[in-house]
Amino acid sequence: MSQRVLIVDDEPDIRATVEILLGRMGLQTGAAEGLNSALFTLQQESFDLVLSDMRLRDGTGLELVQWISQHRADTPVAVITAFGSTKEAVRALKAGAFDYVEKPVDTALLRRLVNEALKLEKPAPSKSAPAASQPPKDSRQSTIIGDSAPMVRLRETINKVARSHAPVFVCGESGTGKELVAREIHANRPRAKGPFIPVNCGAIAAELFESELFGHLKGSFSGAHADREGLFAAAHGGTLFLDEVIDLPMPMQVKLLRAVQERAIRPVGANREHSVDVRIVSAAQKPLAEAAAEGCFRDDLYFRLNVIELTLPPLRERVEDIPQLCAHLLERIATRHGNPPTELTRSAMRKLAGHPFPGNIRELENLLERACALSSPGEAVDAEDLHLPLLNRSSNTASLGEADSIDDALASAERSRILEALEATRWNRTRAAERLGISFRSLRYRLKKLGLDSSD
Repeated sequence: MSQRVLIVDDEPDIRATVEILLGRMGLQTGAAEGLNSALFTLQQESFDLVLSDMRLRDGTGLELVQWISQHRADTPVAVITAFGSTKEAVRALKAGAFDYVEKPVDTALLRRLVNEALKLEKPAPSKSAPAASQPPKDSRQSTIIGDSAPMVRLRETINKVARSHAPVFVCGESGTGKELVAREIHANRPRAKGPFIPVNCGAIAAELFESELFGHLKGSFSGAHADREGLFAAAHGGTLFLDEVIDLPMPMQVKLLRAVQERAIRPVGANREHSVDVRIVSAAQKPLAEAAAEGCFRDDLYFRLNVIELTLPPLRERVEDIPQLCAHLLERIATRHGNPPTELTRSAMRKLAGHPFPGNIRELENLLERACALSSPGEAVDAEDLHLPLLNRSSNTASLGEADSIDDALASAERSRILEALEATRWNRTRAAERLGISFRSLRYRLKKLGLDSSD
């Protein structure tokens, strides 16, 4: 049976144009002239996709998106906006719209959007007449650990945005789990079966970036001995995660903007573009708005990537999650080494709760890894086994507190700088040393001194 699309627009010419296009795609269509007629139709019939103009004679497309998100959460809805109405489109995406297109409608873009939307996984339709229902609950286990208020809100937001095609920007300090959040978005429907391709934008040489992202043809430049698929093509049908996207050189920002806008790429040396179905999730340690204001990030690309923004709280702002995180990390460490999970004493847990964790969860995992490696089998890890730096913490707020001495303050600053470099290079110590401008041997010495080297 053909899939059905409801077209909501008060302009007969536009409805007719879209109906013809969808008919050529083998789809059945229904039509509604305004908000109220669309709501009535949706309560009587089932549709696989809803296409709605943002401006209706008796309401708005945003109101329709909100109703569908609440009562027909398994039905994707896309909106048609006036040219340049980016803010309206962003509001619709945040409310649960799958995607949007601008007027005048580009038929190729609309065809692509419809194809992508109809690939969404949907529950089997009920044999009975459709009735208002609550959004379906996700049965999979979330990988986001913690029951603090910020983490509960984060999981709720992820569940809401995962069904959309909208780009997501994840902002958070080093070690807060930005890639983990990106993978969680990907693992939710509808792209879980597709590839997840992570890219560290700060770790790729500028002159190779275009080839890495878009691929190249044999002979297109010196050293191109064979055709190569780029990361965009590798992520087709899935998610492309651009970590530290602020590090993108300006020329590459222009090329990325076009790829995001047109949903098409052109490999180096190719004469034509080809379409790609990729969801973009990007991340950085500071807000994109701040980078754009400083002039190091294009405003137009900022608006494209920052459609939905998720801010990850640092570990010091969710201390109540530390016991749960420790249990999870200790189990993972034990599984990695084939040992039974190690436990922490109450003294050790209190010590961790009072630590500012400038390196966040990454630092916590390294501390536990080292403590487990140095402790005797079967013995619980005590406070002194953690080898925490001597830092004071005045409160459980964003303030890191003051060090007991000049030496401690310097150690804290050095620790933060090293952790930032390691995170930016995915813990590649050779690259981290280059980024810091020191030798590998010097970095290894500093890691041992600061209690960050768990390889002993």
